[in-house]
Amino acid sequence: MSTQSEAILEVNLLKQLEQLEYKKVIIKGEDDLEQNLKTQLELHNKTTLSNTEFKRVLNHLKKGSIFEKAKILRDKFVLPKDDGTNEYIEFLDSEHWCQNLFQVTSQVTIEGKYKNRYDVTILINGLPLCQIELKRRGLELKEAFNQTLRYKRHSYATNNGLFNYIQLFVISNGVNTKYYANSKLESMSYKQTFYWTDKENKRVDNLEEFTQDFLERCHLSKMICKYIVLAEVPKMLMVLRPYQFHAVEKIIDRVSNSNKNGYIWHTTGSGKTLTSFKAAQILMKLPKVHKVVFVVDRKDLDYQTTKEFNSFSDRSVDGTNNTKALVKQFGDDTKLIVTTLQKLNTAISKKQYLSQMESLKQKHIVFIFDECHRSQFGETHLSINKFFEKNQMIGFTGTPIFAQNATNNALGKRTTKELFEESLHKYVITDAINDENVLKFSVEYVGRYKEKEGSETYRDIEVEDIDTKELLQSDERIGQIVEYIIANHDRKTHSKEFTAMMCVSSVDMLIKYYEAFKRKDHNLKIATIFSYSANEEDKDATGEVNLDLADGAHVDETHINKHSREKLDEFIEDYNSMFGCRYSTKDSQSFYNYYNDISKRVKNKEIDILLVVNMFLTGFDSKPLNTLYVDKNLKYHGLIQAFSRTNRIKDERKSQGNIVCFRNLKDATDDAIALFSNKEAKEVILMEPYEEYVKRFNEKYNTLLAIAPTVQSVSYLKSEEKKFEFIKAFRDLMRVKNAISGFSDFKWVDVAMQNQEFEDYKSKYLDLYEEIGKHKGEGSQKVSILNDVDFELELIHKDEINVTYILQLLAKYKETEDEQAQQKQKENIENMLNNNPQLRSKKELIEKFINENLLQIKNSEDIEEEFEKFWDKQKEKAFHELCEEENLQSDKVKKLIDTYLYDQRVPLANDIAKTLKTKPKLLERKKIVPRVLERIVGFVDKFFEGTNSYSTKSLSTISNSSNSLDYEAEQGSMLAAQPKTEYNNQTKKEKE
Repeated sequence: MSTQSEAILEVNLLKQLEQLEYKKVIIKGEDDLEQNLKTQLELHNKTTLSNTEFKRVLNHLKKGSIFEKAKILRDKFVLPKDDGTNEYIEFLDSEHWCQNLFQVTSQVTIEGKYKNRYDVTILINGLPLCQIELKRRGLELKEAFNQTLRYKRHSYATNNGLFNYIQLFVISNGVNTKYYANSKLESMSYKQTFYWTDKENKRVDNLEEFTQDFLERCHLSKMICKYIVLAEVPKMLMVLRPYQFHAVEKIIDRVSNSNKNGYIWHTTGSGKTLTSFKAAQILMKLPKVHKVVFVVDRKDLDYQTTKEFNSFSDRSVDGTNNTKALVKQFGDDTKLIVTTLQKLNTAISKKQYLSQMESLKQKHIVFIFDECHRSQFGETHLSINKFFEKNQMIGFTGTPIFAQNATNNALGKRTTKELFEESLHKYVITDAINDENVLKFSVEYVGRYKEKEGSETYRDIEVEDIDTKELLQSDERIGQIVEYIIANHDRKTHSKEFTAMMCVSSVDMLIKYYEAFKRKDHNLKIATIFSYSANEEDKDATGEVNLDLADGAHVDETHINKHSREKLDEFIEDYNSMFGCRYSTKDSQSFYNYYNDISKRVKNKEIDILLVVNMFLTGFDSKPLNTLYVDKNLKYHGLIQAFSRTNRIKDERKSQGNIVCFRNLKDATDDAIALFSNKEAKEVILMEPYEEYVKRFNEKYNTLLAIAPTVQSVSYLKSEEKKFEFIKAFRDLMRVKNAISGFSDFKWVDVAMQNQEFEDYKSKYLDLYEEIGKHKGEGSQKVSILNDVDFELELIHKDEINVTYILQLLAKYKETEDEQAQQKQKENIENMLNNNPQLRSKKELIEKFINENLLQIKNSEDIEEEFEKFWDKQKEKAFHELCEEENLQSDKVKKLIDTYLYDQRVPLANDIAKTLKTKPKLLERKKIVPRVLERIVGFVDKFFEGTNSYSTKSLSTISNSSNSLDYEAEQGSMLAAQPKTEYNNQTKKEKE
């Protein structure tokens, strides 16, 4: 049986959509699209538009970015009529989402940079709001995603840009179907594409089932009208994932139809803030709800949550800086309040506020509690319940409190179910991993000690044993662990592409670790923060402290530990020197500012390892953080919360969250996984052992050999299908290599492939990438099947290797007198040029400099200066060749490139056409403009990208003559990556 074609998929989809009462309409191009829009707007608004009036509508719709167009879509337009009156024109009925007009069309052709023909388009009130792209069964879904990106680049913005009104994309190959929000090109990632699921998290991925469920008219319109968030700060559209949708629907139903409480169990890292924001946004519009109060349990989360809420909807929340401001908000027309548990408790318990709060006792107020596993188990919960007599409580947690993990307080052991009644929706860590919304954990246990001298057996140290405690805190052990971290940190973080945290059992231990790092020779940026109240240590080994009073950077001023405070001030001074700051513990505000600055720098990858006791182990999200070093007893929700700092999705290179345990937490890990998912969940949540990845690597290697038995044989692959097979096979091998290289045990001798062989195949892989890139602009009618293949180049880029770094190597090469060593260095440089995507476009020029100039330079210190002269000359030559060969106006090309460099936006076809000396005929223009654009992009890539000081922000100083060029080099530090240190691959026995 042959594979079902894309055409058959499309025909079946169109039939099904017609059965769902979409009206089929034939739209061949932009003129048809505009005429249909006019008709549909007239029907929807029950009006008639003259041609001049409709032109005003089109001019209004033409404005702005994708984000601004999403706002225009949801707002009414005041249309000046020909007779001098005004009329409101509605583009989308967001309140009554079923009462819009629904159409479907296919194969709309729009000509922009290239001619593109789109598969299936769903029109709502005449505007294309949902675009469906199909691939035949057997092809990767990611290719359909890349195709939509190509369309966005090439044609969606053409003329009136009506296709930039797309709100949702749907991609399918028949058996797998996903959806995602439209947004600006640079913010779109395949990681933000989602499968649809039912209420029980069962995936609906077959196209026919997906169409019946998701593309049903009212549901699709509801998703667009209610469940797309216009995030103000990043200026992007965000659509809720299915579990977020089902949770919000459950909350709305709960509040609308009952006075009962409820809680949402959504695993850590699954986007609870967006879910709670959307729930709050809808709840506050319900007539029966007086106010919605979002309650967090720490001061930093108050600020953080207010900031996040306001990023979703600007100024939707006024920050409550103090209790007085909070009480004022309770009394005014503020519908949504974000506050801390502590301020809320003060507002309802202090005499000076009671008279102002009294009138709220009988009001229907909905309280949404973030991280309710931490904040709801003390006296404050009772106080809120008692004061607000008509309250309704909705809790959010990633790790509920059950009987097994409940801890004692003055009120006894209390569970989430006791306080919040029913679980309204559940999305556990196994669901999130299966949906690729969070990563698996790779857990390694390091460091075993002899029970007594001469013992033949080894055991992990039990922390309860007093002798063991002495061993755990010994300088020798801490020194060994620090050495291990220094030796393996690059491996764990992909050459510091990612960052790490280390959690330890007490402030005393943290001080020892920090000082041990200071004594060692390394290039890691270490920072720390801890509470200097008396003895911040484990509480029941959960990794959490003072649950009812937690306040982020809060310090109990009445129980200051002077030694801890002095040490922290000493460490903060190191931090100040490192980053040019002026923080201290002299007052609570300065300490809080330090807390926030550390948070920001960890997220920005400016800190390599953050040492903590309890801070940052819950409620802190940083996508670049991929490793947690653990020398601390953790269990249940404390363990899952701490581990989950590492498993946020980022890109292809972040394949797992690394957990490196220096204590035996295996049983605690198994127990926590069983409690928060099920007993069989270990293999879903934890990565397989190293040996399994060795086996998988060898399997992928054999698959590669079956397609290309030798490196040279890749050059003989003629058909696109064979090249496609090779690309997929090597990419699969790279993915496993990316995962296996994070293991401390990884050595090339363990796998069937040699390191050099891998590098050679990688070079051929990059050759194909360049080959495809060169031919993308040739012929706008035929589209190669390789055009939309994702090469996942992020899996290749390892160190920040730029031109400056290569010049440093050339200086060493020049100084080396040993001929054999010199040859090896030259090969090393050639390999870097071949295998680094950022340098391949410059390879020919750098080799030319080596062959023609390097030997004539007597002093290696002059290499940089001589290279700059060489680079300027080559840049000038290439610029004038480009202008002469393509018959371009050089002054206009200079301005075009300057704008390109400044805006980081590829020039439009019309911009390119303006640089031509003679205006070509229409058919000629279709060939010339794409070719010129490709050459300009290539020129910028070669001479400006990744060249450090040899690039320039402006071409304004270029001479128009063919023999002179004065470049103003960009000033600044000449930073380059240092050569990688050799990893210390001691065996466990050697460490023991």
